[in-house]
Amino acid sequence: MTGFIIVNKAEGVSSAREVNIIKKLTNTSCGHMGTLDPMASGVLPVAIGNAARLFDYFLSKRKTYIATFVFGCDSDTLDTTGNVIETGGKIPTEAEIEAVLPNLVGEVLQIPPKYSAKNIDGKRGYQLARAGIDFELPPKKVNIYSIHLLKKVNERSFAFEIECGGGTYIRSIARDLGTMLDIKAIMSALIRTKSGVFDLNASVETGNLTKENIEKYIIKTDDVLPFESFHPTGNEAKKLFNGLTVNSSLSDGTYKVYCTDGSFYGLAEAKDNILRVRTKLC
Repeated sequence: MTGFIIVNKAEGVSSAREVNIIKKLTNTSCGHMGTLDPMASGVLPVAIGNAARLFDYFLSKRKTYIATFVFGCDSDTLDTTGNVIETGGKIPTEAEIEAVLPNLVGEVLQIPPKYSAKNIDGKRGYQLARAGIDFELPPKKVNIYSIHLLKKVNERSFAFEIECGGGTYIRSIARDLGTMLDIKAIMSALIRTKSGVFDLNASVETGNLTKENIEKYIIKTDDVLPFESFHPTGNEAKKLFNGLTVNSSLSDGTYKVYCTDGSFYGLAEAKDNILRVRTKLC
């Protein structure tokens, strides 16, 4: 059994817990294509079987979130799961927020939260933070494609739609937005609505899955890969499927390769008139 299931992760549970449910139901090794913090909900693509070999491809894809930021408070985790401190200050207006949002868009240098999985000399950031060790994380380049103010949730909270690249911390955006408005801000809610080609509208909650119905929710691996198809034949197929390169007139790029019986074999890369298999999935 191989392919993907778009899980609508529940708020308050770990990504690992959701993956383990799929693993037990399919009796197959599984992995997620980019974790969600326990407080977050929404799209969690789970790869079943050999589909997990595509992790690096999906990790870098665009993601869309609905996030709620609350102004006038701070937290060691940059969200409401940490030690929240009321800091006060003038709550910005919607017009004031919209005026600075363009400054957050583009390729920007972002400092990750200390409570994160970032590696510092062999230790995770959250491990050092929990131990009370003082440290600094270097800024990292991330891509933020758009941020839109959706609505005012209450007196101090506002909801935003954010589209960004892999590796972006939404909690850090809350912090940076607050800094621009001269007030502390943290994240109070997060929903991932899209991760690459995986959309919340096609998701399923793990509580609704059974051994009897899970197969109907599994998406074929090649259906989510936006590459041209290539069907080798004869000696060309024999060489490719035995790990050899072949001469090719294909344009440079990645291709979905199929076996002679029509089944999906994996991904191949064409470069400088040479074709080689990069990822075997069958």
